[in-house]
Amino acid sequence: MSDVTIFAPSPTLTVTVEEHDGEPDIHLHAGGQGVWQARMLGRLGASVTMCCALTGEIGRMLRHLLEDEGLTVVGVERDGTGSAYVHDRRGGERRIIAEAAGEPLARHDLDELYGVALRDGLESGLVILSGPAGDETLPADTYRRLAADLREGGAKVVVDLAGKRLVAALEGGVDVLKVSDEELVADGLLTDDSPAALLATMRDLHRRGAAAVIVSRASEPLLLLDSDGFIEVESPRMEVADTRGAGDSLTAGVAAGIARGESAREAVVTGAAAGALNVTRHGLGTGDPETIAQLRESVTVRELVDDSAAGVTQPVTGHVSPDGLAALADPERPDAEVPR
Repeated sequence: MSDVTIFAPSPTLTVTVEEHDGEPDIHLHAGGQGVWQARMLGRLGASVTMCCALTGEIGRMLRHLLEDEGLTVVGVERDGTGSAYVHDRRGGERRIIAEAAGEPLARHDLDELYGVALRDGLESGLVILSGPAGDETLPADTYRRLAADLREGGAKVVVDLAGKRLVAALEGGVDVLKVSDEELVADGLLTDDSPAALLATMRDLHRRGAAAVIVSRASEPLLLLDSDGFIEVESPRMEVADTRGAGDSLTAGVAAGIARGESAREAVVTGAAAGALNVTRHGLGTGDPETIAQLRESVTVRELVDDSAAGVTQPVTGHVSPDGLAALADPERPDAEVPR
């Protein structure tokens, strides 16, 4: 039994061309939101089962790459064209050569994928629902049904979604919703960039089915709302190599903490540290746990007073303590202090 199950409908085969000593340097990896989340979870010591569709020759290659990373792969194998991209970074910027979202899931393939995700998710007790490579891969309502069925069976559900999939998952009910402020704007859920409007949107998402709501805000401190109210979480400011994957590392850090028995409010500190480290790297979902533990010490948490009109920042409630760092490495310590 794995610590975390990830529903990743369509992982992506990634081919990236870089330059080393004047010669092309070609990298072949598994990618996509669920993969990047799984990779960071593995760095944090959690075992992961990935439930995904593996399509055609791309899918066969992806299975080998995922299993080589130590992931348990429960794949629905099918014929067709899978998700893949080729990017060229030799000029210093990412240039798209070719991208393919892959073919939509047929009804029988979707039924099989749903079944294995439900089975393994209920077994692990903690599931991340991640998005597909393309909008047409599977119906958005799949996320409503799966979230509802998993929670009915006693599993905790973490989602990192946007658009119709976010709305559908909320209808099913989730334990943690992670979303960015940019995604909220793009979805029309946030039309005013004022702090009061953002807090009001988070309250609405909470009422609509998310027990905890986490909103990332690029370089600004992230916000969390749960039944105890709002907090603001500020990560150390790192030099950016690549911002892609930082949100997925945040989600993975939160899931790793929840798998250890922490609340979302406690686990978000690890998530913030993991996201901060990931922006320093070109490898998405990568980073060593020792550095993440050190960065946790620099994460600060402030409570926000919710007066239903604006957030008023209170004094800093504290940095992560040395005992909190020890708890990351040894969750069984009875005297471990968890940052709040």
